[in-house]
Amino acid sequence: MATPAQWLAGARPRTLPAAVSPVLAGTGVAAYDDALVWWKALLALVVSLALQVAVNYANDYSDGIRGTDDDRVGPMRLVGSGAASPGAVKRAAFLAFGVAGAAGLALAATTAWWLVAVGAVAVLAAWYYTGGKTPYGYLGLGEVMVFVFFGLVAVVGTTYVQTEGWHWAALYAGVGVGALACAILVVNNLRDIPTDTVAGKRTLAVRLGAARTRGLFALLVLAAAAAVVAVAAATTWWALVGLAFLAIVLPALRTVLAGAEGPALIPAIQQVGLSELLWAALVAAALVVGG
Repeated sequence: MATPAQWLAGARPRTLPAAVSPVLAGTGVAAYDDALVWWKALLALVVSLALQVAVNYANDYSDGIRGTDDDRVGPMRLVGSGAASPGAVKRAAFLAFGVAGAAGLALAATTAWWLVAVGAVAVLAAWYYTGGKTPYGYLGLGEVMVFVFFGLVAVVGTTYVQTEGWHWAALYAGVGVGALACAILVVNNLRDIPTDTVAGKRTLAVRLGAARTRGLFALLVLAAAAAVVAVAAATTWWALVGLAFLAIVLPALRTVLAGAEGPALIPAIQQVGLSELLWAALVAAALVVGG
């Protein structure tokens, strides 16, 4: 039986900024449009956080039963370490999916029912990242789906449920948040290239190789910076304060480009996560002030 502390570790709380960030950014755009609805923002946050936890437990389960986590470099996994049974972890994942679904249904009922379809696709994407017979995370498509669902869909969706309209600033913010969410996964997979290669997990990092993966990380940081400028151009130049995220992400960029490997990349993963949260928080604050 896993302890509460182990269950908490299995939920990977350090990944939660990637769930909070898109809701902050999307709510900032809604506030700029004078359409902020606080309870809908909270429901969107519940959806995002629950999906992130569900993904973490689902990956723990699916990678664990495949043996991918038998030689783990990063944070402890419940199934791979033997701390919890696969069935228990699978139930935890579906419980988190249920929480996300309930909050999502409330948003759909008060906004538009077609959002149920969007939510269903998001749940399927979360499960089949490492689940099923041919998980797309093993085919090098993980970064694409993270960009789409934890970037574009999450930010634009958060804005839409509050404003019920389209906003280009939400799209640009989705690009910035999505780029940094991808950057977290890129560094994570860069760290795991040796073990993923042995396990047959063909992530994008495995396919590209270490050198080109490091270059991809640099491009994602550049895209996040460009997105700040795009949001500022579409709304208020106050949004340029978001470029302060570079103060946190540049040390991670130096670490990655310097050739760090294995556990030496763990601080960089944490720095990118914090930089994503700072990106979203500063841009959202600027949109509130400049709106």
